[in-house]
Amino acid sequence: MTSLCVIWTLEAKYTDHRGHNTDSLEQVVAGWTPEKEASATLEESKGLIWAYYELMHAYRPVNGRRSQYFARKLTRLSRRWNWLNMEATGDEGEGLIYYGEGQYDSALVCFNRALDVVDRMAAGEVSGTSGEVYDESSIYDDYSSLYGAIGNLYNMMDSIDTAMRYYAKAGEIFDRFGWNESNSILYYNIGETWMDEGDLRKALPAYEKALLYAGAAGDSLLMANATKGLGRLYMEKGRTIKALEYLREAEAYYISHSDEEHVFRVENLEFMSHVLNQQTRTRTYVALGLACLVLLLVAVQVLFRRNKILSLRQMGSDEAINVAAANLNSNAGADFDLTERDRQILALIAQGLTSAQIADKIYLSLPTIKWYRKRLLVKFDVGNTAEMISKAKEQGLI
Repeated sequence: MTSLCVIWTLEAKYTDHRGHNTDSLEQVVAGWTPEKEASATLEESKGLIWAYYELMHAYRPVNGRRSQYFARKLTRLSRRWNWLNMEATGDEGEGLIYYGEGQYDSALVCFNRALDVVDRMAAGEVSGTSGEVYDESSIYDDYSSLYGAIGNLYNMMDSIDTAMRYYAKAGEIFDRFGWNESNSILYYNIGETWMDEGDLRKALPAYEKALLYAGAAGDSLLMANATKGLGRLYMEKGRTIKALEYLREAEAYYISHSDEEHVFRVENLEFMSHVLNQQTRTRTYVALGLACLVLLLVAVQVLFRRNKILSLRQMGSDEAINVAAANLNSNAGADFDLTERDRQILALIAQGLTSAQIADKIYLSLPTIKWYRKRLLVKFDVGNTAEMISKAKEQGLI
């Protein structure tokens, strides 16, 4: 009976899901075999269900197999007592493990199974643990979580239109209940998706909505992320002044929370570096253009002042200038303007690593790696990865 009391207190103690006391928690439930679970009372089962719930979350970032194991135990025991929202949570938890492993078909099966359970909650089915119908907020919280997960799944499968339909369903629920933080995160991710697809026109309103909802929520981190997204967008559009304005605004937050938001700050600094390089190149091109214009004006004045022989010589001089300018342009094309991060990712691509493997190796998000790959293709002026690697080898870059 002592162990049961310990289990029952877990509902209040284990709520952060970050792996604290996982071993001791698992020791508590270790003695509960399927046979013993089958004879457990309702109160004993409630304690076990909460313990499985906490272990599923605690293991998710460190051990997917163990997380999935406890997700299935959570689902099975919750189904016995008709605790529908916990059953749906177990199905979703198992689906998230499959999703993280790239087993998208299996993940979709789990997510759809969880949706069927939530549909039963919405239809008014009574909880077997409380004898009451499920409250509306809990039902729609489950719906929105699943819609977001399924949207992410289709996003990774490059079914963007289907992903957006599920994102829209989640957004309607967030609006209904005034969950501004969730809406800000949702629209930021939508903006990132459209950026990865190269559709800046659709990305802009998504980032703007993310910033609007972040402001309504009063969440400075979400506001910083949204402004980072807008900075990235204007960087891609070549509007460097506006891009730098947003990126510096985001940096003001990240620098004051550098220990907490290291990854976000690194990405933001890379964007700022790229924008500053763009501005430097633009100023250089403008200066070269003005210099060429001055030379041309001088040449024209000489043509009008000199005699025919001097004019012919001047024509030869102009020709030399044109050849020099052409050489400059040719050399500019050979310089691919690769940043240190570009070179790092190029080398990993050449090693045959996938985008997901590169993201894990250098601690960047998968959408960020996809963005770098697309940018490298543009810089090398090629249509696919094989051509890019070949061209990089020719130039001695890898």
